[in-house]
Amino acid sequence: MTDVVIQEGMKEVRIYVTSRCGYCVMAKRLLESREIAYEAIDVSTDNDRRRWLVEASGQRTVPQIFIGDKSIGGYQELSALDRSGDLADMLKD
Repeated sequence: MTDVVIQEGMKEVRIYVTSRCGYCVMAKRLLESREIAYEAIDVSTDNDRRRWLVEASGQRTVPQIFIGDKSIGGYQELSALDRSGDLADMLKD
């Protein structure tokens, strides 16, 4: 996990990852490049949390990214939100 510093006026961002996931790395880099604080949660060896993630997101792949309580999908969805400008709006508290 990373140290998390929630920026004032910004929703919490959680990213569920595994240790050998290129898209997870790309998603974290995108968030870091935009100076968006996030919590990375490694589900590589946590079967209970992995089951919860499938139930919560409807997806079996990682990364799975949540902004506040909303699942936004994985890296491709995050990247599309960033390109469209909608990511900044979603982060507002």
